[in-house]
Amino acid sequence: MSDHFASFAKTAPSSGRITSVASADRGDPSDDALLHVLETTFGYPAFRPLQREIIAASLAGRDTFALLPTGGGKSLCFQLPALVRPGLTVVVSPLIALMKDQVDQLQAAGVAATFLNSSLSETESRSRLAGLHRGEWRLLYVAPERLLLESWAEKLKAWNVTALAIDEAHCVSEWGHDFRPEYRQLTTIRDLLPDVPVMALTATATERVRADIITHLRLREPAVYVASFNRPNLTYRVLAKDEPLKQILEFVNKRTDECGIVYCASRAATERVAESIAKRGLAARPYHAGLTPTERSENQEAFLRDDVRIICATIAFGMGINKPNVRWVIHHDLPKNIEGYYQETGRAGRDGLPADCLLLFSGGDAAKQTHFIDEMTDEHERNVARAQLRLMSHYAESAACRRRELLAYFGETFPLDHCGACDNCLEPRDTYDGTLVAQKFLSCVYRIREAGRFGVGVNHLTEVLTGADTEKIRRWGHNTLSTYGIGKELSRPQWAAVGRELMRLGYIAQSTGEFPVLELTDSGLTVLRARTSITLTRPMDTPKAKRAVPRQGDIKCDEILFARLRELRKKLADERRVPAYVIFGDATLRQMAREYPTSEAAMHGLFGMGEKKRAEFATAFATTISNFLQTNPQIHFSE
Repeated sequence: MSDHFASFAKTAPSSGRITSVASADRGDPSDDALLHVLETTFGYPAFRPLQREIIAASLAGRDTFALLPTGGGKSLCFQLPALVRPGLTVVVSPLIALMKDQVDQLQAAGVAATFLNSSLSETESRSRLAGLHRGEWRLLYVAPERLLLESWAEKLKAWNVTALAIDEAHCVSEWGHDFRPEYRQLTTIRDLLPDVPVMALTATATERVRADIITHLRLREPAVYVASFNRPNLTYRVLAKDEPLKQILEFVNKRTDECGIVYCASRAATERVAESIAKRGLAARPYHAGLTPTERSENQEAFLRDDVRIICATIAFGMGINKPNVRWVIHHDLPKNIEGYYQETGRAGRDGLPADCLLLFSGGDAAKQTHFIDEMTDEHERNVARAQLRLMSHYAESAACRRRELLAYFGETFPLDHCGACDNCLEPRDTYDGTLVAQKFLSCVYRIREAGRFGVGVNHLTEVLTGADTEKIRRWGHNTLSTYGIGKELSRPQWAAVGRELMRLGYIAQSTGEFPVLELTDSGLTVLRARTSITLTRPMDTPKAKRAVPRQGDIKCDEILFARLRELRKKLADERRVPAYVIFGDATLRQMAREYPTSEAAMHGLFGMGEKKRAEFATAFATTISNFLQTNPQIHFSE
């Protein structure tokens, strides 16, 4: 394997934290034995960060908690141990599509894996159960509801279960984003199989959810691993929203051969965007809860199999989508919180290759969501939602490194000031002397509070600054303030943007009650009195003024040959009725299109090329490469 692909194998995510672990975790089998299985079965030359430690803890018989972000390689943490320990590993998974997807990939790699769920006929279910009684399977994927059936107690005891993996473990927690009551009942399996080690895996980040999972699954002195949330292969961009359909079309027209997701806030928007893209000759379909189960299933399957390259979806589309070659994610609307945004952008670039994340932002979207939040009946939920939306808006408007801000939300410090893969680092926005406008804004906050002993919201404040004639301004006497009308040089939206930046800088704060009001902070009062110089960042330009951010770290290869290999992969996948990535991921095809292997032997050591796949597919791909070279010159690439 070339150095280029050896280093690629170790990309995102970067280093993580081992919260607790025992020295006994370094047990048998040896590192060399595990690496041998990793390479011959899965075709990977090295473990991703924390995978080796998690696997070792599990094989040592410890309960294990693993928090790895989307694309961080969670599945391998229980799949590989299942191949080197005796007995059956039971994997609890919440979604039928996710079970089938993982089993298809495992079987393509030569692993004896199966699933049991409601999608199977009675005859097929009986056949798989018989195989379990005969000890034919190493991994069994099952939904929690089926695992908890009373009739399964004796089966589980008879099947020599030696490990239990609970995927998407955040479903255990009421504080998680996808709580499922049946996950709480999995503790009964602990009583049924008391000596079987349990591994809980999730991508949910908050410490509260983490503690809830460990408590409710009754993990016993677990080894706890928290990976870095950095996804270095993703490039983050935010654009001022301006004719969003036109912006999206301009974006996707430059990427017609790539798969992507457009996330929308409403069902109507998903339909509208999908229709607009399809009218331009690009295959796109909607996905939302308003479609029938059959329509949702068909649209998702078409996307997974590359029959449709673009899916326009609400947040109903996400968990369980294991498609590694999603090259971009667009947010048509502002997400409700940073955690949701992070998870949705995490659908891109799961194969470790470069991918783009674009957020279209407008203050109007934030105002629209604020209106929905105001209609919530629970005061605590309203306050939490407001705070989360405020953080999301701050992220969108911030001029700081986007990667640094994302990681900070999850309690992680990015060690560099410049990530080199976000719009703010690659094209820093202009700054200006904002002392005068800042003084006007801060003075207005101060004068209103001083005059009435109460604060006001940002909308009322911008009306005072611009000299609006409203009933509230007259009733409260704010038209008599010295700051009334002193800001007519800016529009109300422009003043609102100034206010949000002063909030980000810590000079003003917004309360969290039913009627959020602005207050000066201690530092805001200090700069107001001292007339300290304040530098502000100019608002985001509309996209016409922005250059495209280059994609970082793309693997150079013969793009014409890569397209031919993708056609072959699609043909082989369709014959087997599986998604194309079950055959090979894009990284494998790109390495072929870079190194031109023309024999099965030359395929040895390619990234993602395990022994089973080499035996089954190498000849077909080598033949295609040989035929290609008969009429096309070989290109030589520097590292």
